[in-house]
Amino acid sequence: MESSETAGEHALTKLEIQLDLIAQAFGEDSFGRKLFDDGTLDYLYVRGVIMVRDAYVAEVARLLEEDDEPEERGQEFVPVAGLLPGVSLFSVGERDVPRLLDKIDARLGEGIATPDHILSVTPVHPCPATEPTGVPDHSLPDPGPCPDSGSGTFIYVADTGLLDGAAAEHSWLAGVTGTKDPLDVQGGVTRIPEYAGHGTFIAGVARCMAPAARVVVTRDFDKAGAISEHKIVRRLREALRLAPDVINLSAGGTTRKDLPLLGFEAFWEAYRHYKGLVLVASAGNNSTRRPFWPAAFPQVVGVGALAANCRARAYFSDHGPWVDVYAPGEDLVNAFAHGIYTYREPPNTGTHHFHGMARWSGTSFAAPLVAGLIAARITRTGENGRQAASSLLAQARAQHLPGVGPVLWPCDTGDCGDRVACCCGSRHGAAGHCRC
Repeated sequence: MESSETAGEHALTKLEIQLDLIAQAFGEDSFGRKLFDDGTLDYLYVRGVIMVRDAYVAEVARLLEEDDEPEERGQEFVPVAGLLPGVSLFSVGERDVPRLLDKIDARLGEGIATPDHILSVTPVHPCPATEPTGVPDHSLPDPGPCPDSGSGTFIYVADTGLLDGAAAEHSWLAGVTGTKDPLDVQGGVTRIPEYAGHGTFIAGVARCMAPAARVVVTRDFDKAGAISEHKIVRRLREALRLAPDVINLSAGGTTRKDLPLLGFEAFWEAYRHYKGLVLVASAGNNSTRRPFWPAAFPQVVGVGALAANCRARAYFSDHGPWVDVYAPGEDLVNAFAHGIYTYREPPNTGTHHFHGMARWSGTSFAAPLVAGLIAARITRTGENGRQAASSLLAQARAQHLPGVGPVLWPCDTGDCGDRVACCCGSRHGAAGHCRC
């Protein structure tokens, strides 16, 4: 086992790699990062813009005009058109966003204005918590398909898209649709970019819990697995019109002063009118109690990860009272890409040739397990999405694990301490109720 000092060095190296990838995707002029003194990440944000509550726009504008530094005077403070009800996104030119927000906090109070945070499938530590690793050819998904169908339900996955051919190759993905998640093909050689296959793996986990559910995977996190806060909120608002039962969001981020994401306040205004819909989000892989948004919102089912033995919290999982439930998220096996993957994050080195399946870890993958369980329960009981989620969370609290918290296991089967040895179509054991 690596020492805590070595683990810390690896975490910082991983962070540097991830930040470089996101910076390249956004462009250095648009990408902002706020670090703590020890080099760890506080939050990511978009340069040149801030988000402001509509009721305070005039006051914020006056404050800027009065308090601009000499080098900032004459710069525009203008709204970006077509955004969110109740919240405006403003261009602030070349002003330093963190310093500007400190100024607004001091005069008007915290939460009036915030950054346009960057949300990612890879915050601080990787989310997924590991890079994908190989499995033997012809491996089956683990956890495997459940007996409950989830028929008549709709799971919307906002992620990195769907790999070409995955739905045709894997029986449990049959009928899944989505936006293409591209691979890098040059000279007949397929190389798998970082974070490619994330959305496909997630769709596979959800489908194993609800094998007949309709699943759509969109390519929203297309900039090295990242997207700005205001853009993902706009896309989620558009998704509402499709009337899904469950939205899975295996991404998020930490925020300035740990304040809630301001853009999501506009989303909740629309979300509340869709009474049967529930949003499920991953709790993050930072190994801390620090809130991870949007999972930390009370309107969201925030999902942490259980370790591979299903009896303890995964070492990488965020935790705390804002996490609603824990589900298996370490060493899951599901659909992935075909091609060569080059490892960039220590301690892995070199390359690996994948053949359509992988083993992967992260709260990213615990979330769709819960999303799938919700869909399956909708079919079984006739509850809507929020009712089914509420019922499952009550069950999770009733079977809480000491030192962990509320838990759910694959296929909603009860106490399933050894995921590999039993449960609904995994490698051993009959489908149905199991007591390990």
